[in-house]
Amino acid sequence: MRCRILRDIKARQAVADNEITRQAFRYITRNETLPARVRHQAQLQLNAMPKNSSSAFIHNRCVATGHGSGVLREFKLCRYQFRLKALNGELPGVKKASW
Repeated sequence: MRCRILRDIKARQAVADNEITRQAFRYITRNETLPARVRHQAQLQLNAMPKNSSSAFIHNRCVATGHGSGVLREFKLCRYQFRLKALNGELPGVKKASW
């Protein structure tokens, strides 16, 4: 496997592991009924979390090649790999359009 694919898998796992904690801290920081001190502490803890645990740092990559652009979300493949697999009949329900 390419290192980009491994890095992507690791980042997605970090996001999944920290998602509930992040949501809790975000809820606390945005809840205006709580005291300002509590909200500030929650914001500091949110800032102390690792950056790769944020979903904003996830970038779609092709699972076959690790290519970073032209990725179709539904299949997680880049355009070229999608075309090759569709023509070989490896993607169920996908066929070449002809009119």
